[in-house]
Amino acid sequence: MTIHDHPGKERIDAVRAFNRFYTRQIGVLDEGWLKSTFSLTEARVLYELAHRDGLVASDLVRDLGLDPGYVSRLLKKFEERGLVEREATEADARRASIALTPAGREAFAPLNQDSHDQVRALLDRLAPVDQDRLVKAMRIVQGLLGDRPEPKVPYILRPLQVGDIGWVTRRQGMLYAQEYGWDETYEALVAEILAAFVKSYDPKWERGWIAEREGDVVGSVFVVRKSDQVAKLRLLYVEPSARGLGIGKRLVEECIGFARARGYKTLTLWTNDILTAARHIYQAASFKLIEEEPHHSFGKDLVGQNWDLEL
Repeated sequence: MTIHDHPGKERIDAVRAFNRFYTRQIGVLDEGWLKSTFSLTEARVLYELAHRDGLVASDLVRDLGLDPGYVSRLLKKFEERGLVEREATEADARRASIALTPAGREAFAPLNQDSHDQVRALLDRLAPVDQDRLVKAMRIVQGLLGDRPEPKVPYILRPLQVGDIGWVTRRQGMLYAQEYGWDETYEALVAEILAAFVKSYDPKWERGWIAEREGDVVGSVFVVRKSDQVAKLRLLYVEPSARGLGIGKRLVEECIGFARARGYKTLTLWTNDILTAARHIYQAASFKLIEEEPHHSFGKDLVGQNWDLEL
């Protein structure tokens, strides 16, 4: 198989095109980084030394993905220019910590300022809303490629906001198509349910929760009034990227707590047996399977199930 026949060639070409575009935007191909005497890698090493204490050569090798021999030669060059100094660590006399000298910090300061100004100029070309879109897209890239630390708060639950209805409808339609092959009629059903929820919303008896992680919607659930005695749990979903954090369980617990506080006697729901992860959450919360029936919906033969929780 040649590179032209590779099934992922379009994606690979897109990533390579982005790399070429962005390196041109920030001047990576220039002989000196930001018109300085330092290469991009040298500037990055200076940045690490300026912002972290107690670094040793192996830290730079590991964290920057550099060749040990290259790091050794680079540090020696910096020492000869009086930019860094080494001192044996207390834990291991054979390992020397590396720190910038006053001359090193003086050399780094204009690099840091020029980099700041370069990015500011890049952002100033965009409207504030597009700046937010750009930063969000960059965070997504970092997250997908594994270079972003876990957030201190895994997720938050918040009330419904403008824009959530369209987002939840689109994401549920896409996810169930990807994971179960359901057609567009499911997305249409979600749109109908949520449109009705908004139009007839009664905050005393009904509620919606949105799970958010670092600004991204990653899950949702709704409680709607079916009668004075019965509430219905609807449209529970969690994004694949946020599964394993207990969000689905928490969303169901919020529904149960709300229904009890409002005096409902029963919390009911309808699902399909193919949605095993959701069914496990309902079972763990003491919902009981009341009935099930085969049906053909969303382009698939399914088994619908009704579950009730006596409150």
